[in-house]
Amino acid sequence: MELFDSHAHYNDEKFDDDRDTIIKEAYNSGITTIINAGYSLESSKKAIEIANQYKFMYATVGVSPNDIEDLKGNYIEDIEELAKSYKVVAIGEIGLDYYWNKENKEKQKEIFMEQIKLANKLDLPIVIHTREAVMDTIDILKKIECKKRGVFHCCPLNRELVKEALKLGFYISFAGPVTFKNSKNAAEIINLVPIERILIETDSPYLSPEPVRGTRNDSRNVKYIAQKIADIKGLTVEEIAKQTYKNAQKIFERKI
Repeated sequence: MELFDSHAHYNDEKFDDDRDTIIKEAYNSGITTIINAGYSLESSKKAIEIANQYKFMYATVGVSPNDIEDLKGNYIEDIEELAKSYKVVAIGEIGLDYYWNKENKEKQKEIFMEQIKLANKLDLPIVIHTREAVMDTIDILKKIECKKRGVFHCCPLNRELVKEALKLGFYISFAGPVTFKNSKNAAEIINLVPIERILIETDSPYLSPEPVRGTRNDSRNVKYIAQKIADIKGLTVEEIAKQTYKNAQKIFERKI
């Protein structure tokens, strides 16, 4: 069985002491493709540098809503330059976050829209981060069509968001929270999403799933998300692994 971790952060300092060991152990355990996600200019650059060391790893580049205050100069040109790397398969993670940042909503929207336009220019999909900003996120995606669509990473378990995202042609990526004991509507949301539109991810080193919640997360734990989805949909974990791998290859079609 092969698994595809569609969103991880091996560019995070939490992996500085044993990054190579963990990545190789993940691959040897059956995680045969990993997307290393950027969230700022610096982390995007690092995501590419790390991905360049492994044939099975790719990268995304972009600036998340939680990192926009550090932007200087013509950041769009900087992202575009990074996106020239053969390893880059999407613009992201980008989006809106009104949980951590309530005072700069208009700036978040502006930067989100500019990065969608860049993705269209480069013919790349987008990877979306959204938290407590459902309606504004959907409104922007209706206003600016993303030609290659993309994925809602670690998608909030919000019924309306998922319904609208699917209508717009986006994929839904599930992470550790769907396994949490207090995640009461996980089954409902997972059942809303056709298997052909599901991705799985760890968001490592964060959001470790049950039964390893509270530890540093890594790609080996994506199997727990796959198993949870399999249990809810009445399928085997092998079927979920195969279909989500196929889905990820389709959305990140440029290279993988």
